[in-house]
Amino acid sequence: MSLPSTYRRSESSMLEHQTWCNRGFEFTEISLANIMRAQGLVQKFKVTHLLSYLGRLNPIPIGVSKNDAVWLFDNVAFRGPNGTWQAEFVTAVFDARISTKFVDAVGDIAEKVGLSKGDKQEKTIEKRITPFLMEVLPMRRVDINFGESTDLRLGPGGRNGISSELKKLPDSAAGSVVKSMAEVPSGTGGLLGMATFYTEPEGWAVISDVDDTIKITQTSDPVGILRSTFVAEPTPIAGMPELYWHIKDIVTPSAPWFYLSASPYNLYPFLREFTHRYYPRGQLILRDASWMTIPGLLSNLTLGTQRYKVDRMKKLYEWLPRKKLICVGDSTQSDPEAYGEMYRKHPEWIKLILIRKVTDIAAIGTEIKNAPKRFEDAFEGVPREVWHVFQDPAECGAHVQRVVD
Repeated sequence: MSLPSTYRRSESSMLEHQTWCNRGFEFTEISLANIMRAQGLVQKFKVTHLLSYLGRLNPIPIGVSKNDAVWLFDNVAFRGPNGTWQAEFVTAVFDARISTKFVDAVGDIAEKVGLSKGDKQEKTIEKRITPFLMEVLPMRRVDINFGESTDLRLGPGGRNGISSELKKLPDSAAGSVVKSMAEVPSGTGGLLGMATFYTEPEGWAVISDVDDTIKITQTSDPVGILRSTFVAEPTPIAGMPELYWHIKDIVTPSAPWFYLSASPYNLYPFLREFTHRYYPRGQLILRDASWMTIPGLLSNLTLGTQRYKVDRMKKLYEWLPRKKLICVGDSTQSDPEAYGEMYRKHPEWIKLILIRKVTDIAAIGTEIKNAPKRFEDAFEGVPREVWHVFQDPAECGAHVQRVVD
């Protein structure tokens, strides 16, 4: 008899709780929170703040100004039930003027990771911490020019400054990429360009975790997370870029890639640049629960990740139910449990699960997470030929070739 999914979630949550307690996450988070609690959502206690709860239903959206920063997020277009092309468009809008807590925040992170005052690496912290300190701007609408021929109006955004909505798109060939640009006042900054990848209903697709699957993050260590996120040069896991480009060759260039991470949306520019540098381009799917809170970075990356990832994969299944999926993750978080749960829901959808056994980061309590029983429990009911736990990425190519052939 198979165990209920709620039990599997509790097992995953127990591992997360053990890591949280044993590695001092609570102490680190509380100390970071001290410099952030003074910040609140903009326009609090005003009518506009109340209207921000309405999200897209807001009757009086606000246009973007030259003092704002606008982010457009790359996406994947798919055919809806009636055969027309559509895609989910995500935007975020901030006040580009940095919080007065900027200097305190930089100094606090530098101290946590062991930098001396005035260290040259503080410049790197300044750049990467900025998205966490910009005020989110609810109620903003963003106009974009899609493919130089179609105008789309996005938003207005909700209380977290984010808008997310499905839009119908003009026809284009599967495998093509269409560029869009935000139409904003002169002086407006941010990520004003985006790319939409068109994919056919059938064929292959890849879902990949990011942290400690393709990028060294040290998600079991709070100081390691802060160092790899705000200070260190982002570093790919050895052998994973070569594996992913090999997978791309096998599944054909028309297969979409989805990078499903528990990182908050604040890290989108950072992670987008990283994936573009080392891996096949794809759609980054990130959490939206922690704007303007550095402590939220620690919570997002380490707590409730199975529920979050399964929820996002359900949405991908609704978009692309006839695809064949290759899922890649690692043992530091709940990727095995999330992929196992999703397979049990839709066994015809997921064809291969690859889990990187993390053994090359010292003293982060990987013994329980790497125990054979953990994987056996996570993949209960999943055929043994569907899942594979690896240490050397080079061994995965043969498994991919096997399922694709």
